[in-house]
Amino acid sequence: MAALRAFLTLAVGFLLGHQTFAAKNDAPCQLSKWNNGFNTFTKRHIPAGTPTSLDQNEWEKYIKNNGDCDRPTQSFLHPGDLDRVKAVCTDKGGAVYKDNLCISRQSFTFVTVRSVQGTCGIKSVRKETKHLILACEELGNQCLPVHFEGNPDNAKPNNNAKGCQDPRTAGRAPSPAGHAPSYKMTWLWLFSVILVIIYGYQN
Repeated sequence: MAALRAFLTLAVGFLLGHQTFAAKNDAPCQLSKWNNGFNTFTKRHIPAGTPTSLDQNEWEKYIKNNGDCDRPTQSFLHPGDLDRVKAVCTDKGGAVYKDNLCISRQSFTFVTVRSVQGTCGIKSVRKETKHLILACEELGNQCLPVHFEGNPDNAKPNNNAKGCQDPRTAGRAPSPAGHAPSYKMTWLWLFSVILVIIYGYQN
């Protein structure tokens, strides 16, 4: 009995940790739990002072000076495109891709830098032109990008997809408590419920 009780405790603890880690909005423009998400996004992907060429030495120096050596793949948008990037999280500028991701209606040109993780040694610097895939969440009553998702298959927006909607213009008022993230039923959840039922019967 003591062993079962200990196992139940571990299982429930693991389940709660798993749910917290996996929790994410299931659609764009829902209330974000990451208050600094947009600032982190702009710092990583639209920083000032990036090199204007594709010279690897310049990019290595830039990345070393900005402390991003732990990220082996980094994409940098032009600061002048900030308003266009933010517009991806609106009905006019973006379409729903999946989950909380929106894909831009127009293509963007940006630089992707690949380096050796932890060393800043540059593998490649490449200019790309693709549709952006961004995670869009509500911050301060505005839908803003919080994450840059890779687009290795060069995906394009689906003409039948719904537009990404700013919560202020979506025809609905955001819930005061925000939108609860969805949790998908997992084998761990089911297993934990069964164990709780067994435990209840034995007591």
